[in-house]
Amino acid sequence: MHSLLKRIEEHRLSESKLSWEGTFASYLELVAKNPAVAQFAHARIYNMVVQSGVTEVNGVRHYAFFDKEMFGLDKALERLVEEYFHPSARRLDVRKRILLLMGPVSGGKSTLVTMLKRGLEAYSRTPEGALYGIKGCPMHEEPLHLVPKELRGEVEEQLGVVIEGDLCPSCRLMLKEQYGGQLEKVPVERVVLSESERVGIGTFSPSDPKSQDIADLTGSMDFSTIGEYGSESDPRAYRFDGELNKANRGIMEFQEMLKLDEKFLWNLLSLSQEGNFKAGRFALISADEMVIAHTNETEYRAFIANKKNEALQSRIIVMPIPYNLKVSEEIRIYEKLIQQADSKHVHIAPHALYAASVFSILSRLKESKKAGMDLVKKLKLYDGIEVEGFKLKDAHELEHEFDGIEGMSGADPRYVINRISSAVIQKGENTERACINALDVLRALKDGLDQHPSITKEERDRLLTFIAMARQEYDEMAKKEVQRAFVYSYEESARNLLNNYLDNVEAFCNTTPMKDPITDELHDPDEKLMRSIEEQIGISENAKKAFREEIMIRISSYARRGHAFEYDSHERLKEAIEKKLFADLKDVVKITTSARTPDAEQLRKINEVVNRLMKEHGYCASCANELLRYTGSLLNR
Repeated sequence: MHSLLKRIEEHRLSESKLSWEGTFASYLELVAKNPAVAQFAHARIYNMVVQSGVTEVNGVRHYAFFDKEMFGLDKALERLVEEYFHPSARRLDVRKRILLLMGPVSGGKSTLVTMLKRGLEAYSRTPEGALYGIKGCPMHEEPLHLVPKELRGEVEEQLGVVIEGDLCPSCRLMLKEQYGGQLEKVPVERVVLSESERVGIGTFSPSDPKSQDIADLTGSMDFSTIGEYGSESDPRAYRFDGELNKANRGIMEFQEMLKLDEKFLWNLLSLSQEGNFKAGRFALISADEMVIAHTNETEYRAFIANKKNEALQSRIIVMPIPYNLKVSEEIRIYEKLIQQADSKHVHIAPHALYAASVFSILSRLKESKKAGMDLVKKLKLYDGIEVEGFKLKDAHELEHEFDGIEGMSGADPRYVINRISSAVIQKGENTERACINALDVLRALKDGLDQHPSITKEERDRLLTFIAMARQEYDEMAKKEVQRAFVYSYEESARNLLNNYLDNVEAFCNTTPMKDPITDELHDPDEKLMRSIEEQIGISENAKKAFREEIMIRISSYARRGHAFEYDSHERLKEAIEKKLFADLKDVVKITTSARTPDAEQLRKINEVVNRLMKEHGYCASCANELLRYTGSLLNR
């Protein structure tokens, strides 16, 4: 408890260190030392993203800023940063556009905006992201707005900054009445952005058109003070508390923007193009904020079909945010959502989320016209796994085949996680520790389709096909998992088989006969043995010589470095040995895994395999035993 109270005190002290106050004259000195404090909102957001780290993988930029929440959207995020944030930061005309994120439901649009808002809050607390505003200004506006237009060119040249915008009505009156035009004495303070405090971050969402007022965006008259100040054009009789006022210096989010009433949308024309908006009986009010909105494809199509919206449409940059198309990244999405829930009493068996992810991704992919390319192959290529007849470079060609379309429809993560949650509740309701496996998840997905109110029969049949395909993928994975566990139990046999193969390969490559270790008789290399192993991984008769020479080169390479060639020194050869040994052991595995009353030897072997699955593959006793039973039934079909 004492340490917790100490941390609270430390946090309070760190917050107090963020405060800074001075005059406009002292602020000019800050700007002279670091012109970045006067950067515009778009530049601040871009620098925030880039300073978190940028790497390049396969020609695509990866931004560490989005790592914790956004998965499998590197290309969409690269386009967002490089086609909008970056040019906007350079003050190109792109910054005068509303950024509209358009994509399917639960595709990450809201999450992306939330990350930008939370990130900007944190960034404004750092030295690199520090910004300042006129003290007492309801819009926390840039102090350089105090500089008269006649002097701005000179100030810009001396300080290395650009000044855009004019004083808000409130600050204009304050400068005149309280400071007699002596702008160098006007107080300036450090501004820490906060959505909850309504500083630099605003959010606006549509509601009942009858009750929603434009004042929610631009502020409103304070009728209780009109009598005191005598005019509706006196800024003291006006509340500058609309979302556009409060979002100045940061981000203005419009949730489901295209559902807004037209009068709200028209208010954005001036804001996007000129950086100002109309409020009350005042001149145009300057605002430095990035306007970001999000909507789904149906709403967007309806919007662009309406000719009345052409003016606003030309001021919008649309950024598609599709669903993720990589199985490994989809698994991370479900892992994140499960970790956020109270699910400590539930064990998610290995490959359960893999099966769900395969279903999700298959539903989002488009059938390729490329010969020999089916959806499963495409799914694996997208996930960085080479498949028969295709290399990873083919994935880039496939991505361009349906550019802008693929990933814009299909099963959404929200539906899948709802069905996983249903499986968790059903299986874990009356047990202290439940275990959910791939079959439970796939069954829950299927049951969900039966209960889906708006799905057509054709779509349901299509999704059922993907569930069946996901199960086939899981079946292969289950057999491989058990195969490896059994092979490890026969580890000595695997090593003997490897050494026997290597002896024969060496004799083959050196074109020398082999000596029988017992009779000392010479004989040719055992071609039948070598081929029985090589065929396990698809090495053809024509390719066997090259494969064997590759093995010998690898052995020589290890020997030069003083290392022994081990069981796992060549991944493909290891796979071939495992498959060969498993094929030889198949009857043993079938009998062992499907025996209803196993004898002592079978029970010992089962326990060995279960322990191996638990120790090295993440299974619990329950799902390990279920896996063995299920694999036994697969092998006996």
